[in-house]
Formats: sequence, structure tokens, C-alpha cells
Amino acid sequence: MITILKSKIHNCIVTHTDLHYEGSIVIDPLLMEAAHLIPYEKVLVVSNTSGARYETYVLPGIWGDGYIKLNGASTRLIKKGEQLIIMSFRLVYEPIKPTVVIVDDENKIKEVK
Repeated sequence: MITILKSKIHNCIVTHTDLHYEGSIVIDPLLMEAAHLIPYEKVLVVSNTSGARYETYVLPGIWGDGYIKLNGASTRLIKKGEQLIIMSFRLVYEPIKPTVVIVDDENKIKEVK
């Protein structure tokens, strides 16, 4: 088996942060659905702005508002307004083609590949 990219949300913007929350990343459920993410799924979060990267799990936010909120210690690495790529992976026997969700500066879906 190999680990391969399952899906990603490309170039989204951090809209909120909360240092004192227990952890995770909160994502607009519309984006989660487009990227085939489920609540509590593990993701890799990478900042295009700072280069920081970390792993966490997904929680759903408010449907259709473009909400991307980082919680807990990750807010020490990545700040509000930074541009992210959020990636999920999967173990497979055969390669698959990942889903790529490209968003605009307001985290609205421009294209799903």
C-alpha cells in the first residue's frame, strides 16, 4: 500500500484564529464536501505565506461562508490572512486521481478538478 494525496483545498485564506481552543482546523462544510473531507479527518496544513506546516483534524464550520479557522498551538505558526493548502491523504493499493478544490480570496470555490 502507498499513501497518496486524496484531496486538497488550494490557496484558501485563514479567516479566524483562536489560541485557546483545544485544537483542530474549522472549515466551511461546503469546502469540506467539495474536497471529500469528513469531520475529524486528519489533514496536513501548509502555509504558502510562511512555509509552516502541521497536521491536525477537521471540524465543520458554517455552511457557505468561506470560514477557515485555526485553533490552538497552530495559531503560533500561522496567522489570520495567511494563504493555505489543506491536504488529505489515503492509503491505496493503486494510484488515484486526487480532488483539487481551488478557491478565490474569499474562500469561494472557483474550480473543482
